[in-house]
Amino acid sequence: MSQGILLYGPPASGKDTITTALCEHNDTYRAFMRLKIGSGRTRGYRMGSADQLAELEARGDVIYRNDRYSNIYLVDRPGLVQAMKDGCIPILHLGQVAGLEAVVEKFPASWTSVLLWCSRESTGTRSKRRGDSDTEARLAAWDATAQDIETSSDFAWDLQLDTDAMSPAEAAQEIDLLIRRGV
Repeated sequence: MSQGILLYGPPASGKDTITTALCEHNDTYRAFMRLKIGSGRTRGYRMGSADQLAELEARGDVIYRNDRYSNIYLVDRPGLVQAMKDGCIPILHLGQVAGLEAVVEKFPASWTSVLLWCSRESTGTRSKRRGDSDTEARLAAWDATAQDIETSSDFAWDLQLDTDAMSPAEAAQEIDLLIRRGV
């Protein structure tokens, strides 16, 4: 069965940095590039159009849609199929438990769910350090993530990591160990 990793956490909790560390550790891991319809940051996304969104929706190929920062972000079936080719293990970044649940429910694979956490202060500091122009929106997203976790207390995480207390390399090692153990 195909495998995948679901990284969940507030903005600036380390999803990109830990994904990079995992990919450098083992070339089987691949960052999943969500489809983004909108503007702004393009790195880490497959950019799409409103027509493409309509086609995916008409075929039932949208697994999860998130509207945030005046953009639309999608986890799409064709993208996941492509990402899992040749035994690759895609790493999906999601900021909502509903997204995790949708992926697990709608796309059969062996999914490993990882909660990455950092303090609100760390989100603000990291966001400013990396040059985000929308730090206040990211802090609001941190608040929403904290609320999401509180209201979704029945979601079972395979692993929870505090990125304020460990390096990205240490977090990547913990995730890789879990994957190799077959969780």
